[in-house]
Amino acid sequence: MTNSLTLALFCKVIDNYGDIGICWRLARQLAVEHGIAVTLWVDDLQSFKRICPAVETLSETQRIGGVEVRHWQDQNGTFAPDEVADIVIEFFAVDIPPGYVEAMAQRAVKPVWLNLEGLTAEEWVEGCHTLPSMHPRLPLTKHFFFPGFTAKTGGLLREAGLLAERDRFQAGPVAVSSFLGGLGISAAEQAALKVSLFCYPFAPVTELFDAWQQGAVPVACFVPEGVARDAVRTFAGAEPVAGMVATRGALTVRVLPFVPQPDYDRLLWACDLNIVRGEDSFVRAQWAGRPFVWHIYPQDEDLHHKKLRAFLARYCPEIAALENFSLRFNGVPGEEKQESVQAWQTLFGELPRLTSRAANWQLAMVANGDLATNLLAFARSLR
Repeated sequence: MTNSLTLALFCKVIDNYGDIGICWRLARQLAVEHGIAVTLWVDDLQSFKRICPAVETLSETQRIGGVEVRHWQDQNGTFAPDEVADIVIEFFAVDIPPGYVEAMAQRAVKPVWLNLEGLTAEEWVEGCHTLPSMHPRLPLTKHFFFPGFTAKTGGLLREAGLLAERDRFQAGPVAVSSFLGGLGISAAEQAALKVSLFCYPFAPVTELFDAWQQGAVPVACFVPEGVARDAVRTFAGAEPVAGMVATRGALTVRVLPFVPQPDYDRLLWACDLNIVRGEDSFVRAQWAGRPFVWHIYPQDEDLHHKKLRAFLARYCPEIAALENFSLRFNGVPGEEKQESVQAWQTLFGELPRLTSRAANWQLAMVANGDLATNLLAFARSLR
């Protein structure tokens, strides 16, 4: 492979920010760190703009951060073979336009075609990672590529220099205070136990607020605008718009505006506990080196509960408080019988151990390599 390689990444925004968050990080890293000419096809520019303010929502084609961004509007368009990239990635089994697939088959040198799958800690992915699948009609073969937590998977997204940048930030109290102050967070909130909260609407946030409110430890909870809207509105007695802040008992809740991805990383780095959702913020919380709770994307037949248990068993089986709290927060049947205040107090007592576990986990994940580099190495092996 040479640096003249072209790559097309197709993304449909299903989870509002998670899908485009992953694809945007990957596209940017491939372009900036590996010199690949990347085209990112995305169907929802409005959601994209929430995490990347430079996006122009009315533009069909634009260039941002070294990546060509195309607004994916037409599933029935036609393409010429020379419009097809050398590497074609469909994220999470999206349907690439049939005309694009036909053009792929017409190329003299067929492109490498990858289906970048969702992240899971389940053991079966090791046997499916890089498996081929022949097209039923065309002379094309697609390979499945799984991110994951072991050396037998594709690893996790991680930019070069990310951890060094995080370490510099966390080592500088002035940098942390300046960043939080720039978001309007007061000195009193900064002195409290700082928690970022990014969850799905069905999370038991009201119960959690009650537990924090009744506690002896001051808690400052930072919630992006639009997240946990009903619980925040009930707590504050006002519409939860960016900049709103309310205090009851030991708890202060502040609504933050959505911020660009680099600033969201800094928020995770600055907090003492991060509650994250889906896949993108879930992975970023792991690189933050802080304790975290994962609110997993819901699936039919409660398959997400199985995935949650698989991750907890791999990540931290020796700290029962994290498992108990996580299962309860994700609505796993039977776990709701636990008393919310007690579940929080037990988790709070384990935060020092969870901080140590986060550091050890990162060492293991770094040893697996990063997703972008591993993906390119596999694509290189197929050319």
